[in-house]
Amino acid sequence: MELVKGRPADTAGRLDKEIRVYDLLDSLGVIYGRTDHEAAMTMEACEDIDRALSEGVEEGVTICKNLFLCNRQETDFYLLLIPGDKPFKTKYLSAQIGSSRLSFAKPEYMETYLDITPGSVSVMGLMNDGEKKVRLLIDEDVLEQEYFACHPCINTSSLRFLTKDLVEKVIPAMGHEPAMVKL
Repeated sequence: MELVKGRPADTAGRLDKEIRVYDLLDSLGVIYGRTDHEAAMTMEACEDIDRALSEGVEEGVTICKNLFLCNRQETDFYLLLIPGDKPFKTKYLSAQIGSSRLSFAKPEYMETYLDITPGSVSVMGLMNDGEKKVRLLIDEDVLEQEYFACHPCINTSSLRFLTKDLVEKVIPAMGHEPAMVKL
């Protein structure tokens, strides 16, 4: 597994949603590293990826958990970014956002609103949420890291870029105002 700079030179066989991520990052002037790998379906599978993404970074880089949640009525949807090693309990989040009975949203909502599938949930999917149906929630610990890592809407590649760029360039360009939470 190798960390390379920027988008793939050859995009043959890559999905349009992945290419749209590179187009967005390039248009914003975000400098990013990328590594291609086997499908990563769990946080455990991301450990080798984290090592590749940490190349040349003193404190290391970890992919955070991206949880796609909804309320019981399936009318309110949330994308939560939380450190990969941090436990998640819905009751602590529910109290902060005023939504009871949170659960994981069905895959069809993920595809409809974010154009992503289970195992590839990423903040980058918000670029596909033109109707702003999904509310972005970020655990404050995510923002303490120098670098941010995520998938480009597929789980066979991973990206690394400055957390500052996520907050100042990427999220504003996607038009989603994040709510900070403490879990």
